Amino acid sequence: MLILGLHTGHNATAALYEDYRMIAAIHLERLTRRKIDGGRVPEESIDECLGIAGVHRNDIDAVVLGRGKFPSQWYTHFGPHKRFIDQKIHRLILGKEKRRWMPEELYRAGHSNSLEIFDTPLFRKTFGLAPDTDIQFYNHHFAHALPALFYTNWDETLLYTSDGGGDNVQYSHRIFRNEAIETIYGGEQCLLQKPRVDSLGLAYGYATKALGYKINRHEGKLTGLAAWGGSRGEHIHDLLASHFSVNENGEVTSDFRSRRAMRKYIFQISDGEAKEEVASAVQKLLELNTLSSIRKLLHLYPARRLGLAGGVFGNVRLNQRIAEECDVDEIFVYPAMDDGGLAAGGVLHYLLQRDGLRHWLRQRETMETLYLGRNYDASVDYEFERDNRLIRISDQPAESAARLIEQGSVVAIYTDRMEYGPRALGARSILASPTEASINDELNRRLSRTEFMPFAPVVGEDDASQIFELSALNLYAARFMTITCSVRREWRERIPAVVHVDSTARPQVIRREWNPLYFDILDCYKRNTGIPVLINTSFNIHEEPIINNPAECADALADDRVDYVVTNNAVYGQAKNNYAKT
Repeated sequence: MLILGLHTGHNATAALYEDYRMIAAIHLERLTRRKIDGGRVPEESIDECLGIAGVHRNDIDAVVLGRGKFPSQWYTHFGPHKRFIDQKIHRLILGKEKRRWMPEELYRAGHSNSLEIFDTPLFRKTFGLAPDTDIQFYNHHFAHALPALFYTNWDETLLYTSDGGGDNVQYSHRIFRNEAIETIYGGEQCLLQKPRVDSLGLAYGYATKALGYKINRHEGKLTGLAAWGGSRGEHIHDLLASHFSVNENGEVTSDFRSRRAMRKYIFQISDGEAKEEVASAVQKLLELNTLSSIRKLLHLYPARRLGLAGGVFGNVRLNQRIAEECDVDEIFVYPAMDDGGLAAGGVLHYLLQRDGLRHWLRQRETMETLYLGRNYDASVDYEFERDNRLIRISDQPAESAARLIEQGSVVAIYTDRMEYGPRALGARSILASPTEASINDELNRRLSRTEFMPFAPVVGEDDASQIFELSALNLYAARFMTITCSVRREWRERIPAVVHVDSTARPQVIRREWNPLYFDILDCYKRNTGIPVLINTSFNIHEEPIINNPAECADALADDRVDYVVTNNAVYGQAKNNYAKT
């Protein structure tokens, strides 16, 4: 059975499963080249997933959707005349179709059954689906939570989600034990309740915007800046903290009457303040309230493992504090933790409803990689060879790439299928030596970035715990760069380019079987230098998505964003430079 999961909000995404096997998953931004693209059905992503699988739209057996904004004509409760007038007026006045938020329409209808107000025949017809394609809707926070359980082998866990909001709530709390999932807070019953203004993720986003950055895009800059805050940040935090609390049930609450009031207040207290002070304040607010919430829940519902998802848990510093201060044995942060991950989580929701929990649990597996885009390995070298801007300089990819990195060059790796989720994990990555802190400024200049954190390190599993404070607690999360940890004291001066001011790093831990070229470059560099770490940063320039196809890779090399590109077969440089072939 082919099941297509869709997220249609910002960072729109499609994910295609064959029953429980994920075949492909593609963010719309990677195809349109518009950062965080969305707000519509991601048709380009759908067709890319289907192309990878070698199937067509009418081969899809089921489509699962989140309750997002949809055109008025897709709602049945307005009646055909109302829908026609609604669309005609808005096209005449605004030049675009009217889109309505489904949770609001469910509230208007007085129930939570999405299929009763959704025109499924029209949806099938609009997107070329077969007349019998099953159409279902998933719960936003349940779809966040389920991958954090499915991709583990745990027999009990607390599942905790947190984000800016979805399906009328900003959090969900669930306990899994005795082969049952109990929803503590944040389930379907919240759809028809009055929305609460309590989102720490939204407060963080407003602070991001107040500092002149883009909400839902630049929150990571505040995470990096926060380590530089001082006493003024403590004062700003106290002002913010006076409006938030955690009740006896572990629920985050606030006294803001509306989102507008929260936004206005955060802008007011941020006005004229140094960016690092505001960043440290809102980071502390996020950390302390989330820690308090999780601790109370673990006291009420004891569990030794913790599964996290939702956009808030893109905050790697928060994840470190949770791991170290919440008395659990293991933490797993679903790597596609933001709303782009809902496409896959929605399919898991569908399968759970179809098969029941007991069967669903028997299909679980731990996650090794997220290489789920199209594989261009068969054509990339051909494309590079016919591009007169590039020149092949070596037929020994791993050895030559490692030697070039040792000499101070910046080398991009282009191999396998593009990553799903926000992180580059060795398929579309830029690699460099970690031994000189000045490389950060050089890379930021060439990539047109303004970052406040060092770049992340990649390390082999056998070396990981010798260099970083990694153990069974956080090692699984560290496969996907979803958590920071302390760098061991004896290594901090040896790899300064990947060590933050607070002596932490965000490592990616790898094995050779997951990505042989990636591992072999690292291994060669280790043999040559004694340093078992490389810089890994995403292969993109500022405000652009991670690159996808060979043409984008070639352009980046020709534009001097990197010095070399390594593929499975060769190393390439710029033809304008005179290289001695090796």
